[in-house]
Amino acid sequence: MHALVPVIAERFRKQFPGKPVLVVSPGRVNLIGEHTDYNEGFVLPGATDKAVVFAVAPRADGLCHFVSRDFDQEFRCELGRFHRSPLRWPDYLQGVLDQFVKAGHRVGGVSCVFGGDVPIGAGMSSSAAIEGGLAFALNALFGLGLDSLALVKLAQRAENEFVGVRCGVMDQFINIHGRAKTLLKIDCRSLGHERVPFGREDLRVVVSDTLVRRELAASEYNIRRAQCEAGVNILRAHDPSVRSLRDATLDLLREHRAEFDPVILRRCEYVVRENIRVEEACAALARNDFAVFGGLMNLSHAGLRDDYEVSSAELDALVEAARRVPGVLGSRMMGAGFGGCTISLVEAGAVEEFEARVGRDYQAETGQAPKIHVVRIEQGTHAADPA
Repeated sequence: MHALVPVIAERFRKQFPGKPVLVVSPGRVNLIGEHTDYNEGFVLPGATDKAVVFAVAPRADGLCHFVSRDFDQEFRCELGRFHRSPLRWPDYLQGVLDQFVKAGHRVGGVSCVFGGDVPIGAGMSSSAAIEGGLAFALNALFGLGLDSLALVKLAQRAENEFVGVRCGVMDQFINIHGRAKTLLKIDCRSLGHERVPFGREDLRVVVSDTLVRRELAASEYNIRRAQCEAGVNILRAHDPSVRSLRDATLDLLREHRAEFDPVILRRCEYVVRENIRVEEACAALARNDFAVFGGLMNLSHAGLRDDYEVSSAELDALVEAARRVPGVLGSRMMGAGFGGCTISLVEAGAVEEFEARVGRDYQAETGQAPKIHVVRIEQGTHAADPA
């Protein structure tokens, strides 16, 4: 049981009547497969033990009353009369309720207390944890009977339409479908998925936060999408079956490279190679070859840095510091880039040295200490007992 379950349950009991539904909704890490989702490619994420915990109960007055334990703030709105909030966090919750109402589902007002330990702004998708957790709770609370994929799509639409972030589906998908000691290879075109074992007890997943917020990420993200689409348009003129870079091959790119702007060619080659790396990473895990898996993480970072050009001096510094520590199998930037976090695969016995040396080396280079989080691959969103 997550340590915050009794804490959130007690906070609810002090503020609201009734017995709430208790839900644990995790953040996520993506081991490999970056910037492939919007190119209809493959990703390999896992749910983590860092999570947001909800206590939610129905109300008879049509009011939605949300309490954020972490921010020590409250927000109220009427069901169906939602409005953007300057506090920002209520929008993720309102967006979920808005989607239930728009879809014609019979939901009522709610009392809700939530709080968690997913690092905010660190690329572990605290937003999807909020969206998925509330969607799961409402589905249970009002007996709606929606399946997991319906909840995923609803949570994604909440962020796309109400919050206004044009995210892909990976974060919400792994939030709902995650399993302990298991990664999901997700096909971002079909939304099919395969479970890939990730249960080595002698290894740890370590997330290191640069503390640099990703101011350039949104604008550069849109530029990268446009560059990928431009590459697809060139290839489609020669092969109409190419719908996205998911359908491209390195041979096809090389055959028509004279028609490409050199920058667009590098962007496209990165995406095609990253999809291949996801396939190779899954094969490596299937034979328990974590050395090869770590090497693929390193190659992924090199591609993100040199070909897709979404890394930063701080991300590179963290990756280079990590790789100098004995017992680190692989390390790369994670997420949109231009700040945020790295993810490293570290032997359990090397974690203490990793934290000391990476913290020291990064501070010497940048003037500030990184935040380092050691995470486990755990269950996706699920109901919890208050015991």
